[in-house]
Amino acid sequence: MTEIADAHSGFVAVMGRPNVGKSTLLNTLLQQKVAAVSPRPQTTRRQQLGILTRPDGQIIFVDTPGVHVPRHRLGEGMNQAARAALMDADLILFLVDASQSPDEEDRLLAGWIIELNLAARCFLTLNKCDLLTPAEIVQRQALYQEMLPTAELCNISAANGSGCQALVERLLARLPAGPAFYPEDQVTDFYEREIASDLIREAALLHLRDEVPHGIAVRIDEYKDRGEDKAYILATVFVERETHKGIVIGQGGAMLKKIGAEARAQIETMTGRGVYLELKVKVQKNWRDDESSLRQFGLLTRPDDK
Repeated sequence: MTEIADAHSGFVAVMGRPNVGKSTLLNTLLQQKVAAVSPRPQTTRRQQLGILTRPDGQIIFVDTPGVHVPRHRLGEGMNQAARAALMDADLILFLVDASQSPDEEDRLLAGWIIELNLAARCFLTLNKCDLLTPAEIVQRQALYQEMLPTAELCNISAANGSGCQALVERLLARLPAGPAFYPEDQVTDFYEREIASDLIREAALLHLRDEVPHGIAVRIDEYKDRGEDKAYILATVFVERETHKGIVIGQGGAMLKKIGAEARAQIETMTGRGVYLELKVKVQKNWRDDESSLRQFGLLTRPDDK
């Protein structure tokens, strides 16, 4: 990015409860898919950067796991990652689902913001406003602003992009003056293999029954280039129960083939080259409560890890 005198750059934590559209918004703002998206809550498990560079500045969006009431060690770690992003950011984009009233998880995040005295940095952003009438939007604004009276209000639809450009302008104007942190052609801090792992899990979330998806983790075992236009990927899909392994594989391997085909198409779109994707399924019991498993899958770091 060419440095200019009035450029602004900084970090914006994208916060909210599960399934409010944080990753959809990130993909919309960047105009390309870098974050996995599914209709199921807690699709995002790791912090990911989405880097938007313009001639007048750079916004580094920090996509965070959904803030929720945790039921296992994985959930606790996800909340810790979200809270850390909250404290480190220049601004907070608190995304809420305008089609619903505030719930316990919205209030949990609002409580963190008040506790840390960060409301002045907060953009309270109502998503899915395309589903509401103007009168309904006003009603929802009042309900959400009761939680954070001093936060700035914004109305958007991450799905169709309405209001998103205005949101970017307002965020950029509030960020500190300064040069870009990242090269102008970089859009995320994830490598291809990390995005591929998330896209495989996204495909599983889209196709599997309710009791299975949240007990799934994906590990990339091999990611090899085969010339400039092809790649080979070997990945293991981990589940917590033997019964879930059978469901993921499906009769005659049909479900695993369906997941693989969906993931392969997404990875090929992301990389712009052909992909041979091989999937295995393995049981690792209760991995969501096992710290060594969480570290193995890149979902938990030690306090002194960078």
